[in-house]
Amino acid sequence: MASLRRTTLAVGLSAAALVLGAVSAGAAPIPDTPGLGPKPPDFVGSPATPNPIAGTTVPQHPFMAPDGLSNIHDDAYQTDAYTGPGPLGHDMTVTSTFLVADCASVTFDSHGRIVSVCVGVTGPTLRIMDPVTLKTLASKVLPRRDLLTTSPTKLFGDFTGGGYFYLDEQDRAVLGTTNRHMLTVTTSDANGAPKLTTVRDVNLNGYVKRRDKIISALPDWSGRLWFVTVDGVVGTIDRDDASVKILRTGEHVGNSFAIGEDGGVYIVTDDALYRFDAAADGTPTVTWRQDYDNDGRTKPGQTQAGSGTTPTLMDDGLITITDNADPVNVVVYQRGRDVTGDREVCRIPVFEKGASSTDNSLVVAHRSIVVENNYGYRGPTTTIGGRTTKPGLERIDVDPDARTCTRVWHSDEISPTVVPKVSLANGLLYAYTKPKLPGLLQDNWYFTAIDWRTGQTVFKKRAGNGLGFNNNYAPITLGPDGTAYVGVLGGLVALRDN
Repeated sequence: MASLRRTTLAVGLSAAALVLGAVSAGAAPIPDTPGLGPKPPDFVGSPATPNPIAGTTVPQHPFMAPDGLSNIHDDAYQTDAYTGPGPLGHDMTVTSTFLVADCASVTFDSHGRIVSVCVGVTGPTLRIMDPVTLKTLASKVLPRRDLLTTSPTKLFGDFTGGGYFYLDEQDRAVLGTTNRHMLTVTTSDANGAPKLTTVRDVNLNGYVKRRDKIISALPDWSGRLWFVTVDGVVGTIDRDDASVKILRTGEHVGNSFAIGEDGGVYIVTDDALYRFDAAADGTPTVTWRQDYDNDGRTKPGQTQAGSGTTPTLMDDGLITITDNADPVNVVVYQRGRDVTGDREVCRIPVFEKGASSTDNSLVVAHRSIVVENNYGYRGPTTTIGGRTTKPGLERIDVDPDARTCTRVWHSDEISPTVVPKVSLANGLLYAYTKPKLPGLLQDNWYFTAIDWRTGQTVFKKRAGNGLGFNNNYAPITLGPDGTAYVGVLGGLVALRDN
C-alpha cells in the first residue's frame, strides 16, 4: 500500500510539474485541460431566488477580523456560515490565478484585499491579492517544509505551516510556521498599501519538538493566543509578554479548534473531544474530556484515524463533531463546564457503512447541521482520469429539548473534499463537486448551489477541468461582495455573478 501511495504521489507531482512548465507561476489563469468526448455542460440548472435562513448567534470576536473575513471556518465558532450573499447563478464568470499552490484559507483585510497562505509542494507563501483580478500584490515566502517531519505519502493531507491561519482585528496574519515559530505579520504599510512585515516572532522550539508541527492557532476572548500541534501539545502565548504555557495530551490532532466567549477552547483529538480553559497564569487546563467512537482506521477521505472535523459551536450551548465509527456519526454535546446528566445530546449515523468518512468541518445554521461525505479520496490522483469519490451530503436537525438528531434530507452530489459553506442571506449551501461524466479525461469541477431547506441542487457552474482545479480539502470562501473563491492545486479560482 505504501508503494502504491508513493506511485500515486509521483504521478500527481509529475502532472503538476508538466503544467508548471507550460505556464510560469502566477502569469496566467489555471490551464483548463480539454477532455475527450462530449463537451461537458458549462452551467446546469437555473439562477436562484434569495430565501434567507436563520443562523447561529455568533458574537464578534474582539481579537479577530470581522466574522466571515477572519479564518477558514469564518468565525470563532467555526460555523462555516456567512450572513452575506453568495452567487445566485446569474451569467456567472470564472477567474483564476495560476500559482501551483493551493490558496486554502482566504481572508479579507479592511481594504477588501485577499490575504491567503498558498501552500505548494515545497512549502507555503503568504500573499496579498486583488479580489477581482487575483493578481498578487505582495508576498512573503514562509519557512519550507521540513523533510524530516513531512511524509511523502501524506503530503497532500498536511495542513501545517499556514494551512490554518487567521487575520486579527488589526489586519495582521497570525500563523504557525513549519520551523515552529508563531508569526504576526502586518499586511499594509503606513499609507495602507499592501506590504507584509513580521512584527512578532515567538520561537516555540523549546516547547514543540522538531518532529512535531503546529497545526492551528486562534485567540481567546481575552486576547491570549492558543495553539495546537499534531502530536497534541496545547499551548498559550501571552498577549503582552509572549510567555508560553503548554499541556501535552499525547493524542494526535489533525484539525483546527473553536473558541467560546466564556473562555472555552474546544479541541478534538483522535481520541476525544476536549474543553480547555486557561488557569490564572495562562496554563491550559482540561475542563472536560469526552470520548467518542473510533474504529481506529484512517478511512479513505480522512487524513487521520479519528474525527475529521474541526469542532463547531451551536446555539443552545451545544457543540458538534463527527466520530470515526463505521458509518460515521454526527454527534452533538452540551459544551458547558458542568452539565446535568449525559453530556451527549444525540447522535445519528450518516452515509453507508463501508463508504462513510468526512475530513471537513460541519456547516451549522442555528439547529441545523450539514455533513459532507469524503469517502474514497486518497490524494489528487484519486480524481483524475474521470474518477471521483462516493456521493453524499446530508442535513441533520437537532432538538435539544427532545435530545434528538433527525435527518432532513440527503443529496447525491459528489463533493470530494471541499469545506462547504452556507449563505444565510440567500439560503444556499455551496459545494465543489466532481460528477462522473461521459468521455475520457473528463475531470470537470463544478461550483454547486444546493437549497438549504430541501437539499435540491439549484445550479452548477463549471470551474475547470483537470488536476489544477482539484481543491484538495480547501474550502469555499464567500467574499464581501458575494464572490465565491475556491483554493485549488493550481492556485485560486473566483466565481461571481455577472
